[in-house]
Amino acid sequence: MRTVKYFKRHRMELSLRHPLPPVPALPAGFEWLPWDDSLLDLHAETKFNSFRGHEDALVFPSLGTRAGCHNLMGAIRFRVGFVPQATWLVVGPDGCAGTVQGLRDDAGHGGIQNLGVVPECRGLGLGRALLLMALHGFAEARLPRAFLEVTATNDPAVRLYRSLGFRAAKVLYRAVELPDRAALAVGLWHSPP
Repeated sequence: MRTVKYFKRHRMELSLRHPLPPVPALPAGFEWLPWDDSLLDLHAETKFNSFRGHEDALVFPSLGTRAGCHNLMGAIRFRVGFVPQATWLVVGPDGCAGTVQGLRDDAGHGGIQNLGVVPECRGLGLGRALLLMALHGFAEARLPRAFLEVTATNDPAVRLYRSLGFRAAKVLYRAVELPDRAALAVGLWHSPP
């Protein structure tokens, strides 16, 4: 039997008319990879490794599969408002560690898309660095505001966004049809890779 759960999400916004904090230095052994079309597959794989098994993969099932992440990455890249200077990978000693993508919406504001850090690299400040790189990319593109959406129960992400000045502008609810309890209990709620 399937049930429907409503996930509370915040749309958070930030004015880019004020100076942004500088991007922090990455930890030793980590480096930036700016957007290049040849990196689409790496962004998709990093997105998959960052979100699989995470609550956001329930909210957005495409984040829970490799194919879904690849399709999502292609949709972002080939959208008219793609902002390459707000799209980054962080690579560490063991491979890709984090990803973020940027889109310009119809109002001319920058949308942070799928900021993700692989579990083994969380707590190193990579999420903050990725977010700031994307924000600086939006500022370089002369966009006046940035926005993102975050699941309300993702406390580390909400704290990060608030620490950089993002404020909740709207509360959204996303209805998600959940698999049965047995699949949830054994962690099989996402589709196979």
